[in-house]
Amino acid sequence: MTVPAPDPVEIRESSLDVLEKLRLPVPASGFPLVWEPGDELALRPRAEIEARVAILNVVLARSFGMPPERAMEWLLDARLVEQLTGPEWRFVVSDKGDTMAFSLHLEAVFALAWVMGLTPDLDPLYPSVDDLTRRLPVLPQGERFNEWRARTLAAPRGAAEVAAMLDMYYCLDWAYLESERRRLPLPGQVDSNTIGQRRWALEWAVVFHGPYHDAPLTWEEIDLSV
Repeated sequence: MTVPAPDPVEIRESSLDVLEKLRLPVPASGFPLVWEPGDELALRPRAEIEARVAILNVVLARSFGMPPERAMEWLLDARLVEQLTGPEWRFVVSDKGDTMAFSLHLEAVFALAWVMGLTPDLDPLYPSVDDLTRRLPVLPQGERFNEWRARTLAAPRGAAEVAAMLDMYYCLDWAYLESERRRLPLPGQVDSNTIGQRRWALEWAVVFHGPYHDAPLTWEEIDLSV
């Protein structure tokens, strides 16, 4: 469901307040807004978010040693093979790609789990919760995609709440990278990789509608350099 986006200036002020409380660098006044006044927004459909979580969970399992045959069998049973991106396909099938980079997707999954209402918070000071894997399809026990969906009964958050979190992580991404560049102390237990992965997931989950927004991007099209 598409709804009016909240005031981006008010949301940005709240995001910058978070940076100041964490004693992080604050971007200059011209730092771009994520959306403009008058824009509308929506979350991607619940089924699409669940599918992305399930695929990333399999990719993570592959990065930690799950055999490719079992991974493909699970994805085929779930009817998710066609939703794999090109890099994910090559990694799942033939181990082609950066295993370390794929393993970082744990934090993207954590952010999507928050969007789905499966985790209570997305605190930038701490890594993903220890029991996150229990909230995902339990692959070692053969839990199927539809069984997981029935077990979790996800209740996605409101689009405006997710957009506000995205704006905060957009600012945090800049601040963490700037802190690392200047070798400043970071406030919590995570680094810019964690912040970037969570931003990636949030950028993908929220769809904006307005004169300055293009069609929704695919997972691989999300650009964290801007």
